[in-house]
Amino acid sequence: MLPASAAVASWNKSLAISTVAMYHPTVYVGFHCVFPMLYALFVGVLFVCGSLWGLGADASAPRPWQLGFQEPATEIMELVAKSHDYVMLVMSAVAAVVFSVMLYTLVRFRRRKGEQVEFNNKNSHNVALEVMWTLVPLVIVGFLTISNVKLIKKEQQIPKADIVIKAIGYQWYWTYVYPESGVRFDSYMKPDSELESGELRLLEVDNRMVVPVGEVVLLQSTAGDVIHSWAVPALGIKVDAVPGRLNEVWFSVKKPGVYYGQCSELCGRLHGFMPIVVEAVTRDKFDAWVAQHKESS
Repeated sequence: MLPASAAVASWNKSLAISTVAMYHPTVYVGFHCVFPMLYALFVGVLFVCGSLWGLGADASAPRPWQLGFQEPATEIMELVAKSHDYVMLVMSAVAAVVFSVMLYTLVRFRRRKGEQVEFNNKNSHNVALEVMWTLVPLVIVGFLTISNVKLIKKEQQIPKADIVIKAIGYQWYWTYVYPESGVRFDSYMKPDSELESGELRLLEVDNRMVVPVGEVVLLQSTAGDVIHSWAVPALGIKVDAVPGRLNEVWFSVKKPGVYYGQCSELCGRLHGFMPIVVEAVTRDKFDAWVAQHKESS
């Protein structure tokens, strides 16, 4: 296998030769240029297919060989997944056009056996092509930007909350506070010796954060020592927990279930051992859970 520097050099050489050939048909182009491009195209197609395939998995936690998102559990995450799908399709279409032109150039303008070649320096540019490949990307990027700005705006417009939860990050656990209910508890990762059947290693905790289904949850995130990050992929949430600062994010879980996440900011030696578990239950079960934890608190 070529080292990274050699692979990049080979790719750049191939791209330069194929670009020059568009303006100078008599320039030699060899088939050795095809292989880096075909390899890149194969990897791109594999990534696109894997990403789209992963969305169909029934997953509130990571799964072996999963390449795409977990199944969305909130409206925000559904919009994120749709935006991702759309961007990937646009990228695939652009890549298909670019690679088709490059492969056509390699085949059409290759040096044939017995053909005498010479460098043609009369054509140095093509105004129409340069205008086209400047304006078309601008239009595509502008269109994608508008759609994603709408998504960001929806994320930042916090509706009236039905419940407020404060998540405080420490090395290396989370503390959850329900101000309206007077409930407060710490959440540590379960060691392997305490795991029950069906529980996930390195992802299960001793005390889960419980929320009611279909209600707006306002999560306030902060930290007591270093910077952490509260992230649950299926909920479409990743919010930094910064000492001395209170960050807010909202979500509303659509269906009952257990959703797993992890601290997503490097926070020290045991950074990989402070998981997050959110359990969404019906309102009746949530009220019973609150009453039980009030007594224990």
